[in-house]
Amino acid sequence: MDFDPGEIVLDAVEARVVGALVEKAVTTPDYYPLSLNALVNACNQTSNRDPVTTYDEAAVTRALESLRAKKMVFVFEGAANRVAKYGHKFAEALGLGAPEMAVLCVLLLRGPQTLGEIRGRTSRLHQFATLGDVETTLQALAGRAPRPLVLPLPRQTGFKEPRYAHLLSGTPAAAAAAAANAVVVPAEPAAAAAAESAGATNDDRLDRLEQEVASLRRELDELKARMGEVRGQPSEDRRQ
Repeated sequence: MDFDPGEIVLDAVEARVVGALVEKAVTTPDYYPLSLNALVNACNQTSNRDPVTTYDEAAVTRALESLRAKKMVFVFEGAANRVAKYGHKFAEALGLGAPEMAVLCVLLLRGPQTLGEIRGRTSRLHQFATLGDVETTLQALAGRAPRPLVLPLPRQTGFKEPRYAHLLSGTPAAAAAAAANAVVVPAEPAAAAAAESAGATNDDRLDRLEQEVASLRRELDELKARMGEVRGQPSEDRRQ
């Protein structure tokens, strides 16, 4: 069965599996393609993963079978190999260049992230010279036709920078429900504007609180200084 790239939707395990394969193909080429055991370990490693998972071989095998049907994974069974090994066809399936593949890889493995986080975490996969280069790549992914692959999320209260999420698992809300990632649900335009306004209001309140604390600290320092002066003065009884 042929899959239209615009119709591909990955569940949580599939997203982790293909993300791990993309990462290891670049970072550990000597051990790629990966055996099933190596792939399970790559999916469940405790570094560079969010959330950390405990997928077993059965779950990863099911994901591999589904990904092969979607033409995103291949199995290599050469004569020199004692066990089957697996590789990805991620770029070919979605028509991606190296920058786009690197960005989607870290979003698949670590969930929604800011521009700075994406740039730092893609350094082993692709070197982005500036944050502007990352933003250009994200904009290209967000503007893909017939299906966007990335979505900027509404800015969370208390955070100055927006985060970006991949859409390979459907909408961010669906991805959150499937993968236990805390993703902000995209709002309607009016609701998004209200959220931005509420975020600005909270920022204003935080600024005012910081100013009030600074003022109180200055007053306390002045009071301490005055008390020190008073303590240093001799009493009237001692003067007589």
